[in-house]
Amino acid sequence: MRSIIGTTMPLCLVLLLLSPLGISAQTREQGPWWPHPKWGPEDQAGASNWITDAKVLRTAQLVTTGKMYELGHIYKPDMPLWGMRTFSLVTPSPYPPSTKENAPVWNIDYFSGEFGQIGTQFDALGHTGMKMKMADGSEQDIFYNGFTRDEVNGDAYGLRALGVENVRPIITRGILIDIAGYKGVPVLGSEYEVTMADVRGTLAQQGMKEDTIEPGDAILFNYGWANNWENPTIYNDKSSPGIGVEVGLWIAERKACLAGSDSPALEVLPMSDPNLDFPVQQELRIRMGMLILEYMDLR
Repeated sequence: MRSIIGTTMPLCLVLLLLSPLGISAQTREQGPWWPHPKWGPEDQAGASNWITDAKVLRTAQLVTTGKMYELGHIYKPDMPLWGMRTFSLVTPSPYPPSTKENAPVWNIDYFSGEFGQIGTQFDALGHTGMKMKMADGSEQDIFYNGFTRDEVNGDAYGLRALGVENVRPIITRGILIDIAGYKGVPVLGSEYEVTMADVRGTLAQQGMKEDTIEPGDAILFNYGWANNWENPTIYNDKSSPGIGVEVGLWIAERKACLAGSDSPALEVLPMSDPNLDFPVQQELRIRMGMLILEYMDLR
């Protein structure tokens, strides 16, 4: 997958999910979902920890034909760009000009723009946090495993904690849940929220059982939204199909290493509850340490 990676690349706390500032007893050392009960207070790899040596071995044994699929879109100037983001890639040629026979010449790429919400990418753990009221009365920006804004943000050239370099190599089994295929449409409606009935119906149609999904699997949702890729006005118009909290909690229970889709945000936009701000991503990335893939091409 062609991905540009930086800060974006890259349980069951329902009460907290619905009211993130309603719990005020947390400290940096102890909070409602940190330190991680399995991987400890220093962990920065999140759900990629589920990809163990045994998981990689089982994954490799699944290969039968060796056929490869490109799941990422090509980066180009007219691709859908979120909000006011920009993308510019210039290749001066020749560079430098040839001056004599056998002199070396190069192509040099010059890039200017943002990484986040630019083409196919995954969001790493330093991408988003949430504001929380602490036991001492202060408000802190809290990221995965309780890391604070001061701990995460470094200088202008990267993150001090939760950078994408902490993610374990991803070699794992992918589970494609073809929601658009199950619904019998090329593209789901722009504000369609995928339900657990949709998920279970799709898996049954595909001859799969949900209890066969293992920790460390990658769960990918096809909404058909990639069919709008050549029309940025539709693709990125701030409304797109996706999962809601119900399915988000189901993914968390499966202990997936990542979740992804062919839409800009994985979850439905706008949110079904206007009082919640990206609740699925809060649950999966901030609480569970899960990576999120966006802008995929699952056609």
